[in-house]
Amino acid sequence: MPFVLIVAITVVDLLVPADVHLGPLLVIAPAITASFAGPRVTGVIGGLAVAAQAYIGWHIGALFTRNVMVQILALAVLSFLTVCFCVVRERRRKELAQVRSVAEAAQHVLLWPLPEQLGPLQIACLYLAAEDEAQIGGDLYAATRTEHGARVMIGDVRGKGLSAIGEAALLLGAFREAAHQHTTLPALAAGLEQSVSRYLADFEPEEEAGERFATALLLEIPDEDPITRLTSCGHPPPLLLRPGDAVTVLVHPAPPLGVGGSGPVDYTLDVFSFEPGDTLLLYTDGVIEARDTSGSFYPFAERAAQWTDHSPGTLLHHIRRDLLTHAGGRLEDDAALIAIRRTAAPHPGRHHARAIHAGGLRHRPGSEPPPG
Repeated sequence: MPFVLIVAITVVDLLVPADVHLGPLLVIAPAITASFAGPRVTGVIGGLAVAAQAYIGWHIGALFTRNVMVQILALAVLSFLTVCFCVVRERRRKELAQVRSVAEAAQHVLLWPLPEQLGPLQIACLYLAAEDEAQIGGDLYAATRTEHGARVMIGDVRGKGLSAIGEAALLLGAFREAAHQHTTLPALAAGLEQSVSRYLADFEPEEEAGERFATALLLEIPDEDPITRLTSCGHPPPLLLRPGDAVTVLVHPAPPLGVGGSGPVDYTLDVFSFEPGDTLLLYTDGVIEARDTSGSFYPFAERAAQWTDHSPGTLLHHIRRDLLTHAGGRLEDDAALIAIRRTAAPHPGRHHARAIHAGGLRHRPGSEPPPG
């Protein structure tokens, strides 16, 4: 396009009456080139524009007149300044790309991607950050193998985006270490509470005293028993997906981490059935609190029930597309989801009822209760 402009302006300038001068319009060519090309291409186009201006002056026999020489000099100076602008812009772009690369690497180190297969479990995860150019924020998740199964955590620290990454990093590091040191989930939750409380005591600003906390959902899924053990620290309960239906697991939540005070916290261990073919859907409040243009919340359980027969990865793909459509393409808060499907049958020598031992299921309106 810039080359075509140079040719067109030159030809028209030669055809119009002598008292009409279109040569100064040649500056448009290098200016347009700077919007999409680098300094070298911009310099070439600027040189062609100067040459075209000189050719016009030579053709009309006024090349060495004061007016034409000033036009050529002005065009050369403007082209040079445009090239200098391109050099500065390219340098800034490279610096930004390098900073972004480092930031992405740091975020990937902080929030490790979950394995697609963890023992008899198929796992998929999804993270939607509210901050522009950020891949993570205040939401977090982690999973690890234990001697007899897997432990999973999903959490949400107060705040969103890059300002919440410090608390998220603390909670992730504490979980990855404590998950192998505590034999029960209530003990693990108590250990995380101590870590968060120590961190807040040292680094929490005085003006935000008592306002920083984190919700967390801790799960333990044995390899051979068709159950899931769960301890909630103020986090939204998971969805249990079975063919054609999605029900909310009934849990007994304890206070969020960081607000327990100096006294001990009573963490409850909820146990519910998790049969082969079932899918657990863990999420943060950024999912259920997403609003459309009319202010309506995202109907998460209703939408998730449409895709219960899909694999974890496909399930999250559908939810991501549907959620962003509902929210108009942008979320106001970070959102994280984990889909876990049990694929292997339990040990043939064991028999377990589908009854809920310490927890339960909260049914969707109009759904039939599962068999006892």
